[in-house]
Amino acid sequence: MTVKSKLVGGIVVLVIAGLAYSYWQIRQFAASPLAISQEAIFTLPAGSGRVALEAELNQQKIVPRSVWFGWLLKLEPELANFKAGTYRFSQGMTVRQMLALLSSGKEAQFPIRFIEGSRMQEWLAQLRAAPYIKHTLADDSFATLAKALDIPEQNVEGWFYPDTYSYTANTTDVAILRRAHAQMDKIVDTLWQSKKEGLPYKDKNDLLTMASIVEKETAVSAERSRVASVFINRLRLGMRLQTDPTVIYGMGDSYKGTLTRKDLETPTAYNTYVIAGMPPGPIAMPGKASLEAAAQPEKTDFLYFVADGKGGHTFTTNLASHNRAVQVWRQLNKEKNEQ
Repeated sequence: MTVKSKLVGGIVVLVIAGLAYSYWQIRQFAASPLAISQEAIFTLPAGSGRVALEAELNQQKIVPRSVWFGWLLKLEPELANFKAGTYRFSQGMTVRQMLALLSSGKEAQFPIRFIEGSRMQEWLAQLRAAPYIKHTLADDSFATLAKALDIPEQNVEGWFYPDTYSYTANTTDVAILRRAHAQMDKIVDTLWQSKKEGLPYKDKNDLLTMASIVEKETAVSAERSRVASVFINRLRLGMRLQTDPTVIYGMGDSYKGTLTRKDLETPTAYNTYVIAGMPPGPIAMPGKASLEAAAQPEKTDFLYFVADGKGGHTFTTNLASHNRAVQVWRQLNKEKNEQ
C-alpha cells in the first residue's frame, strides 16, 4: 500500500469517526432533558423559524446553546415542523419530546372553573384575572355582553352553565362564555321537554329562575327537589315565595351581609316578600342538580323550611310548625354563638 493510499484511508477513517461522533452527540443532545426544574409555559410567536426558536429557548434558559440543535433538525426533519402557539413543557421532558410537541401543535390547555351559585359579575371578574385569555369585552355591563353574544340582555344572568372549561392561549372571553351559554341552553331545553306535568312555569326562564333559587337556598343535594317543592306549592296556592336570596340579588351592591326588616319590605323587582309569583329572572348560575330539582320537584305538602342548625333544613306544612322550627334554630344558633 502506498503512502498516498494510506493517507486517504486514514482520512476516510477520521471522517467516519467524526461522523459517528457527531451522530452520537446529536442523539445525546436530543435525549437530554430540558434545563427546567419545574413545569414551564412557552410561547412560540407566529412566523418563528429555527433560528428564532433556538434563540427563544436559549433566552428562557429552557435549552442551553448547542451546535447540535440545528443538526438535530436536519437529521430528523419531522421535528422542524413546529407550529406557533403556547405549550406546556414538563420537568424531565427531552429536547426531542419538546420539538415533537411543538410540531404536533397540541397547545397547553388552561382550566377556568365557574362554580354553581355564582353570578355573572363574578364570572367576568374571573375571566379578567385568568391567564392567557384574550379580553375583548369593553366593560362588564350586561348590555355589552349581550351584544357580543347576540342574546337578550335579560338572558345574561343564569343562562350560563357552571363547569370547568379548558381553553388555549388567546382564546377570547366571549368564546368561553359562548360555550357556557350553549351548554346551559342545551340542558334547559332537555329538562323543559322532560319536566313534570302541571308545573307553574310560563317558560324555560321560569324553570331556570326556580333552579337558581334552589341553588342559593341549599347546598344539600338530597334537599334540592324538596326545596323546589316548597316553592312550587307556594306558587300554586298564590303565596309569595318569600326567599331571602332573591331579596339579596335585588339589593345589588347595597347588600352588606345582613338582611333587615326594612330590606324585606323595600320593593324591588326581585323582592319576593313584596312581589307575587316568580322574580323576572335567575339570580345565579344553577348547577345540574338544581336544574333537575326544578324540573322534577318532589311531590310534598311542605310550605315552609328553615335551617336546622346542622347544615340542612326542617320542612313543615303549616305556619305553627314552622314557627316552632324557627325557635329551635334560633336556640341552636344562640348556643353556638355562646360557645
